[in-house]
Amino acid sequence: MTSEPASAFDAMAASYDELEPWYEHLYAMLHDLVRSELARPAAHGSLRALDAGCGTGFQTAILLALGYRTVGVDLSGGLLAVARRRYPAASLVRGDLQALPWPDETFDVVVSCGSTLSFVERPARALGEIGRVLRPGGRVLLEVEHRYSFDLLWRLLSSAVGDPLRYGASLTEAARAFARPLGASIVCDYPDYPRLRLFARRDLDHLLREAGLVRLRAWGLHSVTNVIPSTMLHRPRLGRATAALYDGLRALDRALASSSVARWLANSLVVLAVRADR
Repeated sequence: MTSEPASAFDAMAASYDELEPWYEHLYAMLHDLVRSELARPAAHGSLRALDAGCGTGFQTAILLALGYRTVGVDLSGGLLAVARRRYPAASLVRGDLQALPWPDETFDVVVSCGSTLSFVERPARALGEIGRVLRPGGRVLLEVEHRYSFDLLWRLLSSAVGDPLRYGASLTEAARAFARPLGASIVCDYPDYPRLRLFARRDLDHLLREAGLVRLRAWGLHSVTNVIPSTMLHRPRLGRATAALYDGLRALDRALASSSVARWLANSLVVLAVRADR
């Protein structure tokens, strides 16, 4: 990860937890998955967890509540300062996912949410580090930005008519997202964020295998909710009609999350993987 994401997230630290409607839905579903998929077996003793890209500690708090000895790492000193005030029981470290400061096979589970890997300069190296510090049989839950979603279409349509949706992309830039090869990941801009990587599922599966990780399950979040352009949901509150539509779409999005349709069209892709024996 370069210094650009760190500076950008430092600037967001004071308001990072003021969740817009988009993030309210995303984190509600993500946190349900963390609790259900990484519940600590009662028969096990002390297990260790890493929150990779912990931010202000959303997932760190859940891992602590599940009974893990939890460590969080993030490149943003501003976000970590908030997390340290809130969760003194957690060990929080400023560091880079591309060079994790722990020995091999240190952790039983790893969580990386908040699209952290989409902001990492070299995701293959970051996933290799996650695989390295995870014990054989350990699980990792990842959430990344996904290439194929209605949002790319909204971005293209908006750019063609003067950008009323405020994606901030020219028509040429927006059209590049549809360039071949269609099965490859791409990097693009989004308003108020550093450049981010949109992962194609094929590429992500390849990176997981290279890191010694085997995908078990996958979910798609913000699939049907993307009928509403994401820029309209990145606001403090919604109008009454939009809010009513969004509530219905959220329920449908949750119901479809594990379906192939959601995995193809989701804005965010969530993957549960296991570290293979070596």
